[in-house]
Amino acid sequence: MTGAYALHALADGERAAFERHLEGCEPCAQETAELSATAARLGLAATVTPPPAMRARVLHRVSTVRQEPPGAPAAVRTGRAALRARLLSRWALAACVAVAAALGGTAVWQHQRAEDAVREARQARQGTDRIAAVLAAPDARTRTAAFGDGAVGTVVVSRSMDRAVFAVSGMAPPGAGKVYQLWFDDRGTMRPAGLMDPGRTAQTVLMSGPVDGASGLGVTVEPAGGSRQPTSAPVAVLGLPA
Repeated sequence: MTGAYALHALADGERAAFERHLEGCEPCAQETAELSATAARLGLAATVTPPPAMRARVLHRVSTVRQEPPGAPAAVRTGRAALRARLLSRWALAACVAVAAALGGTAVWQHQRAEDAVREARQARQGTDRIAAVLAAPDARTRTAAFGDGAVGTVVVSRSMDRAVFAVSGMAPPGAGKVYQLWFDDRGTMRPAGLMDPGRTAQTVLMSGPVDGASGLGVTVEPAGGSRQPTSAPVAVLGLPA
């Protein structure tokens, strides 16, 4: 079940039973950790970035391509029918102008929301690209460990890039108003290295800041927003690979 567990493909009951088994089975814990790290690296390697010009082309087509009316082309109208059609068209145009004026603020708000979404997607893509660069670095070194609460963590370090990536699965929720915070261990001094998503039990995080000679990493539970110094005992400790 190690492969299915690493890919989050087990039902809730099977996952709970397997996690209980992991607590007393070192070979399975090691194999699960290695498969989880491999799955994370393969998933990132499959990321495809859309062409930069795609968004501009789509927006241009939306603004220039005329929508076809439903059904077949209407027959040519004459007499009163043609006059009535023109009057209705004018009323429809006036109504559209009135609605557009009334909804102008909504359109601006929607445009701002769309721009925010694009900016967030760009930032997420940049973060994914940086993670993938560390994982694919020629000098990337990996170390994996099973933690006391059943979670399995892997750290990948590239000394040439001076960056580290932390991947973990099976993390319990940190609790309301709490967040997991990462730390670099600089010879006993803990240096902040970023926050984890409190809503996810499995995630891959690019640690903030350079490795800069750190010997290990730690994970603590901190108030939402993080702390300058650890305020609790670490829930996970992992040495960095040489």
